[in-house]
Amino acid sequence: MFPEHPTTSHPSAVVEVHQPMPLAPTVVAPAPLVPMMPGSVPSVASIVLPDGRIVTGYAINPVQPEPLAAKPTVSRAAVNIALGGIGFAAVCGGLILLTTFIAALTALITQLITLAAVIFGGWIAVQIFSASGPKGGTTVNIRKAVIKRNHFHG
Repeated sequence: MFPEHPTTSHPSAVVEVHQPMPLAPTVVAPAPLVPMMPGSVPSVASIVLPDGRIVTGYAINPVQPEPLAAKPTVSRAAVNIALGGIGFAAVCGGLILLTTFIAALTALITQLITLAAVIFGGWIAVQIFSASGPKGGTTVNIRKAVIKRNHFHG
């Protein structure tokens, strides 16, 4: 996958590294005091480059940005997972309540059907048994009957 290192030795070029050397600061007569913004004036630095050029400039310290807000000790992904778990638990609670409501409604409908069957059956029984009383109705006289070869002759 990765290329092998060459086994033969190649002549390498000699690299010479030059480090910049700062110049001695020049002595300047003190300037009169002029009102200015608070803070200090950065010192001017000069360096000599390897090719002989001189570069003069201010030394700049990197600016540290102010922190916007303290980062939470827990990662955002963990917080999102926890919030998702809380939402899932809330939904599960609602689903359990919905399931309980459906089960209770089914039991109520079953009990109402059973009650209607008992009441209707009782009403039918009262109608049947009250018709054979002394109030009247159809009277059937049973007389001697003859059954021959599983056939009724009356």
